[in-house]
Parts: sequence; structure tokens; C-alpha cells
Amino acid sequence: MSTHHPIAIIGGGLGGLTAARVLHVHGIEAAVFELEPSRQARTQGGMLDIHEENGQKALHAADLYDGFLQIIHEGGQAMRLLGPDGTVHVSEEDDGTGGRPEVDRGDLRDLLLDSLPAGTVHWGRKATGVRAMGGGRHEVTFADGSALTTDLLIGADGAWSRVRPLLSDAVPAYTGISFVESDLLEAETRHPRSAAVVGGGFFLCLGDERGFLAHKETDGSVHVYAALKADEGWLDTVDFTDLSAAKQAVLARFEGWEETLRGLIADADTMTPRRIHALPVGHRWDRVPGVTLLGDAAHVMSPFAGEGANLAMFDGADLASAIAAHPGDTEAALYAYEEALFPRSEASAADSAQSLETTFGPRGLEAMTAFFTTGPAAP
Repeated sequence: MSTHHPIAIIGGGLGGLTAARVLHVHGIEAAVFELEPSRQARTQGGMLDIHEENGQKALHAADLYDGFLQIIHEGGQAMRLLGPDGTVHVSEEDDGTGGRPEVDRGDLRDLLLDSLPAGTVHWGRKATGVRAMGGGRHEVTFADGSALTTDLLIGADGAWSRVRPLLSDAVPAYTGISFVESDLLEAETRHPRSAAVVGGGFFLCLGDERGFLAHKETDGSVHVYAALKADEGWLDTVDFTDLSAAKQAVLARFEGWEETLRGLIADADTMTPRRIHALPVGHRWDRVPGVTLLGDAAHVMSPFAGEGANLAMFDGADLASAIAAHPGDTEAALYAYEEALFPRSEASAADSAQSLETTFGPRGLEAMTAFFTTGPAAP
């Protein structure tokens, strides 16, 4: 069975939801199709710092800024930078004056979901195929056997987008960095040593071309990413269904590190492997009628510029605003949107790639200490 939607957004992440919300603010209906079976299907995890220059602007455009202020994690802009021996190189408190307040990703997603009319998000729709029908119209088929046609197809479906091949042959490439993502639950009572070393905000520990990135979460857990340079297949050699064996495999890569830091792995309650991929810096495409991309589908990059969620939301708001500003002329809207999208995403992708090289370079600790104490070096 096929249905028709004038605007169809594939992907119900932060970018797709922001696009739908800003369109709704302008009185324009859109349908969002999300592969997860429900909004409660999984925890969203992780803290996000929402930047004044893009993420917060998107929330203003969505008329959700006041709601955003209610979910800010107080104290979340504090940061600590340590070396492998446990020496503290930088420690900054959150004095409330920073421009990048932290929020829980799940809380932010709920804020967006609750702002949309009932029925906007169609859950359990995993896109399996897309094709052009001519005249700027497209058809999308789903794993459940359903299909839709649309006059404007928006690919907000992440790094491995099904929509992207309509526009580009580019595929994300492995960056050389692998993450093992962990949670230490009820950290203050069950893992007080880890809670103390991480502190109340962002935690970074670097050395030997590897490190830890961590946050204290609003639910009282500590969320940790063990990051290291590794061959693309290394994670496949670790059995992550056996938590004890997985811990030993990861701990072996942090031999000689201070025991409190190793405890971020040794005491983990969960472990999930993640390879870090990125599209080429400067990824762009020729204008194709009736379809565009936003967020990771357009410019997935490593997380080391901290821009992924912010750019996705800004993309969504900018695209929706362009559609509203060009009533009846979708192509003019898409041209205006992409003309701004390409240079801003290229700049952020270049920053992210450079930050990855610096962070996990042989002098990553020294470089990041200098960054946080004196600011970025002049080009």
C-alpha cells in the first residue's frame, strides 16, 4: 500500500525532528518516518553541548528555546583534562557564563517530539529503497512492505543514508579511531571513584594516541567513551557479548595507565563498540529536483569538533525556513538551502578532521592542554 505525502522526512533524529517542527511553526505539514518502533524503543544516551551559533539558533527558529532552558544540565559546562598518570592538566568549573550548555540527548529529543502534532512521526518504518519517479517526485519503500510517494524527499537518515545515493556516490570512510562506549550506572553510590575523577561535566584524558571521553549524565550514570587508534577490524576480534572478556581486551590497550582511569573500563556495566566514520571533507552534490539531505546524511564527521547534533538541528531549521520562504517553489528553496549548507559543513568537517589528528596525535595531551588554556592556535 502506498500513500502520498507532499514532504517526507526519512529519519526521526534531532535534525529530522527540527525540520518537521520548524515547518509546523510555519504552518507546513510534513511526515517523519523513523525506523525505531517507538520513542521508548531505546535510551538515546549521551550529553550534548548546544552551541549558540547553530543549535541554539535552531531552537529559537523552532520556538522551543524556553523549553530548552528547562532541560539544561546545571554544571555540565565544567571540564577536566587529565594525563594517563592521573595528573590534572586543566580543570574548569561551570560558572554559568558559557555559551554551550549541556543537555541530555533524550530530553532534547523528547522536547522536539512533544512539539509536533500527533501522528507526525511514523514509527517502525525502516527505508529499504528509494527511486526517482520523474518531475521531482520520489518513492520510498519500507521493510514492512509499505511505500510512499512524495514531492519533497528529505534524507535525515544518518551516516548510512538510503536517500544519499540519489544525490551522491560518496560513502563514509573509517577514520582510524574506534570507540568502546560504556555506562557506569548509579555512579555516585556504585562507582564513587569513577564519579569523582570524571566530575560534574566533560572529562577528557589523553595520552599514547588514545584516551577517554566521559560525562556525568542527568540520570546519575557516568557515560564513557574509550577511544583509540585501531585497525578497522579490531573491534570484530572482541566478543562484546562477554562483558568480562571485552573489558580485558580494552584494558590491554590501556596498560600502564593510572588505576582510577582504568576503572572507567574495569567497572563498566555496559560496553558497546563503535567505529568512527566520516564523509569526505567538502562533500557536496549537484542539485537534483525534489530531494536533499541534512545532518549526518549530508556530512557525517568525527565527533571531535562537537558539531554533529548542532549542525543537524541547524540544517533542519535552515531547510524548513528556506521552504517557508519560497512558497510554491521547492527548487528555489533547496538551492538556497544547499548554497549555505555546503560551505558551513565543509568548514566544520575540516575542523573535525584536524581535531581528530591533533587529539590522537603523539602530542595530543599537550595540544589540548594548550587549546583549553590559551585557545586555538592561529592558522
